Amino acid sequence: MRKVRILAYPYSVWMAIFIVVPLILVLLYSFTEGDIRNLAALRFSTRSYERVLEPIYLKVIINSFVLATISTLCCLVLGYPVAMIVSRANPKVRGMLIMFLVVPMWMNFLLRTYAWMSILSPNGFLNRLLEVVGLPKLEIMPGKTAVLLGMIYNFLPFMILPIYTVLSKIDKQYIEAASDLGASKARTFFRIILPLSIPGVVSGITMVFLPAVSTFVISGLLGGGKTPLIGDLIEQQFMWEGNWHFGSSLSIILMVMILISMAIMSRIDRNGKQDENGYSKA
Repeated sequence: MRKVRILAYPYSVWMAIFIVVPLILVLLYSFTEGDIRNLAALRFSTRSYERVLEPIYLKVIINSFVLATISTLCCLVLGYPVAMIVSRANPKVRGMLIMFLVVPMWMNFLLRTYAWMSILSPNGFLNRLLEVVGLPKLEIMPGKTAVLLGMIYNFLPFMILPIYTVLSKIDKQYIEAASDLGASKARTFFRIILPLSIPGVVSGITMVFLPAVSTFVISGLLGGGKTPLIGDLIEQQFMWEGNWHFGSSLSIILMVMILISMAIMSRIDRNGKQDENGYSKA
């Protein structure tokens, strides 16, 4: 036991240096003002949080959560059927389908987003194809639609894989028993498959929503500055404006909102497990 604790020390030091200390500094900067290079000269202030309440910044925060929610729901609607198809496929075909889902994730995130720029731009592949067939061009990029498409494409595998993992572990005897008792396919899905897959759904929602709400690469490239999200605002304050106090307050607010979202998802997951247990006993 003592040897195990000793092996954990390097990890504890790593967490303290690269996680705990930066979080403390961000929290400190968010409640202070003054020169960040001189900690002794910092003065307590809540001005950064008061600035967040200005309509222009509230609009960005609300817009971030709206787009993240829409992209998460779209990923769920598209990803659940795909996960079911993959989980029910022949084992040989299943491996190939999973490979098709995983291989794009090996490509650099930035490159995948640039690929969408070449597709959705005013002179991109999509509009050129429409022009060839005689249809009018679509003004998708820059704008919210392009940002949503970029989010859905980049984060869809994170929805499919957790749901697939849970669906593939469901005991087929439950489905066979429901069929023997005369349950229709729809009833079997809503009463057995869906409740048993709730843990995968919750994991997928969490894995999609968290990066979607904090992203700044997708909105910066596909939004063209017309659809700024809270991630873009934080990057702007730290990298270009040099206002670490306001950037830190935005980071803390984003962190709190993410923790609240995770708590809600965890509560739903626990309730789903309780319902699942209650149903299986019945």
